[in-house]
Amino acid sequence: MNMDIHRILELLPHRYPFLLVDRVLSIVPNERIVALKNVTINEPYFTGHFPHRPVMPGVLMLEALAQTAALLTFESQGTQIDDKSVYYFVGIDKARFKRPVEPGDQLILEASFQRVKSGIYKYDVLAKVGDEVAAQAELMCTMRSIA
Repeated sequence: MNMDIHRILELLPHRYPFLLVDRVLSIVPNERIVALKNVTINEPYFTGHFPHRPVMPGVLMLEALAQTAALLTFESQGTQIDDKSVYYFVGIDKARFKRPVEPGDQLILEASFQRVKSGIYKYDVLAKVGDEVAAQAELMCTMRSIA
């Protein structure tokens, strides 16, 4: 099963310039998701990061991976964010950045469900360009109600 931008917009509250997932290539509910982000020179952060050599910030790669993990969770549970809830990062472990991501790259985003405990979801995540690992980490996220 895949997911286009219209379904992604239904599930995630993020919008330009902070929506960092363009398409879901495959999803196995409660197990794994593979998505992609087309990295273009038009991204607003490239103006200052860095003017002489544009590189996607590592924290934005992690954010793209968290959005991918959220899509896995929402699609698996049949839920979606509403105006009364937010899906938060609660932890990032073992983050490693192995390769710069530049304009023109296609970032393949993978998240595998590890476990859920006390409302905290844990994922193994990996971002690649082609066969090269760009970033990897363990992410923890949770959904919280807001007033």
